[in-house]
Amino acid sequence: MAAAETVKSTVEQFTAASNVAFKDGVEKTLAALNEANTHSKQNLEAVVASVTAATKGAEALGAQAMSFSKAAFDTQVTAARSLASAKSVQEVFELQTAFAKTALETYMAQVGQMSETVSASVKDSMKPLNERVTALVERLQAAR
Repeated sequence: MAAAETVKSTVEQFTAASNVAFKDGVEKTLAALNEANTHSKQNLEAVVASVTAATKGAEALGAQAMSFSKAAFDTQVTAARSLASAKSVQEVFELQTAFAKTALETYMAQVGQMSETVSASVKDSMKPLNERVTALVERLQAAR
């Protein structure tokens, strides 16, 4: 009888320990899945924020290009009218030189402005992704 009681007790202890281990394993797996889902959601949000920032940058760049093109066209029309009303070759030469100088200065200023827009857009669009990479590196270092 004592042997039967010992076997019964051992089986009960083994069963209880197995149930606890199984429950702990399931809870750890569910916690890991929940954490993975949270990170995936944060990664997706970072990608959406990045694309949104890049789109805003592209829109700003397009608006700047359109504005510059319209202003350049208006300037060229004005310059053509001035050249057409010139009284001498010397005046044509002076008007053309002034127009070329102004056009080049305006173009260089526009290139600078557009470069700043592109730079800011790249910075803004990479920020959310960089933050996610930083979070991942910190998480991996903490796991060590």
